[in-house]
Amino acid sequence: MMAMNLSEKLQILSTAAKYDVSCSSSGSNRGRKAGAIGSTASSGICHSWSDDGRCISLLKVLFSNVCCYDCSFCVNRVSNDVPRASFTPDELADLTINFYRRNYIEGLFLSSAIEKGPDHTMEQLVRTVRKLRNEYRFNGYIHLKAIPGADSRLIAEAGSLVDRMSVNIELPTSEGLRRLAPQKKKENILRPMGQITGAITQNREERRQFRRTPAFVPAGQSTQLIIGATPESDRQIFTLAEGLYRKFQLKRVYYSAYVPVSVDPRLPSLPAPPLLREHRLYQADWLLRFYDFQADEIVDADNPNLDLELDPKTGWALRHLGFFPVEINRADYRTLLRVPGIGVKSAKRILAARRVGRIQFEHLGRMGVVMKRARYFVTCNGRYYGEIGPDAASLRQQLVMPERGAIKGMAGGEQLTLFGEEMGAGLAMPALETPTTLMLPASPKVTADTSLSPGLAYPALFLPAPVEDQWSMVTGDL
Repeated sequence: MMAMNLSEKLQILSTAAKYDVSCSSSGSNRGRKAGAIGSTASSGICHSWSDDGRCISLLKVLFSNVCCYDCSFCVNRVSNDVPRASFTPDELADLTINFYRRNYIEGLFLSSAIEKGPDHTMEQLVRTVRKLRNEYRFNGYIHLKAIPGADSRLIAEAGSLVDRMSVNIELPTSEGLRRLAPQKKKENILRPMGQITGAITQNREERRQFRRTPAFVPAGQSTQLIIGATPESDRQIFTLAEGLYRKFQLKRVYYSAYVPVSVDPRLPSLPAPPLLREHRLYQADWLLRFYDFQADEIVDADNPNLDLELDPKTGWALRHLGFFPVEINRADYRTLLRVPGIGVKSAKRILAARRVGRIQFEHLGRMGVVMKRARYFVTCNGRYYGEIGPDAASLRQQLVMPERGAIKGMAGGEQLTLFGEEMGAGLAMPALETPTTLMLPASPKVTADTSLSPGLAYPALFLPAPVEDQWSMVTGDL
């Protein structure tokens, strides 16, 4: 392999990392430490902005894109002819700390392809974060990918050094994993997830007794599911997500619309990534995490896929019109959360306002209630303010109209990029190589197709996976 300078490695390995979406940096509250540099705020570390308006300050990069696995959906698969590069632990630690000192970043998101084997790869990642923490005294946010199949001692040491860890499940069923990523085993993915969960629980108990006990993965763990590479229904995906939250206490499950980056007969032929489906899954996931919904309330046997024309809570409301209308001045908190257009903050404001007097209809908008949806599902002081009666057909037509505008905009637009076209132009590189202008590559611009169905254009070898094949955590086996 021809020798590369640091700029060339960074360009290759930052490009290779852009398809991993599970890099939210919120949830950590690492406090100030004497003699250490860097910090994280409780609201996250996103303090910089890309040219499309999003706040980013993580250095998101792979340690290496040299891979011995041949996962059909992955751009870094061993059979793909792509530029390859690898950092050394010293190079990546130096790069991170120099970028931090230049105020380019405030944290690191670090993953890697499986270079020689799980243990070798995980050892290189641990050496990198160990150098950052112990030698450079870096106290900023670090999100590290745990490598499935790596030794439990490496996982344990990594957890003591970083803020968040994640183990990507990738595909929703073991059958999909067997066909598209045959070298990855379900057990190797679930084992580190279980280990991290157990260690977090144990550490929490130890910290109650001894306040100076070092934290273990204080921001928790997450995972990622690829949506659209295999023909599972939203019900199967969401049942799995619910099981992951319940059994492993995950902070987040990320959903990544399948982007075709490799040519393989096992992969589906999709006209565009299912971005709208991904968006609806995130909305449904929010209901699961913050609105006290259960997976089988959002998607069931009669409605196994989310409605692309309506948000999931509105879809649930139209299927349960007997629950409505809700009287604003009498409903409890859980009931208010079921009303389309009322969120966590507005529900709390309603309860607070009721302590001092009766709420009038005109007050609701000022409390943050989205009236274009909520008005059809509430009464205020006994009066119904909807423009039409509460029947499913007419209500659906009325509610879909504003949604279509948003869907049209999404279908005709571009996916926002993590790295803008001009972002990073002229950035000063750390003085480790010949000075050069660093251009961080843009993410691919793709167009959403709102008409995609989960079973569209899949190879004949793929039959819909049975609902029972939601990995093992939903059946209680581990």
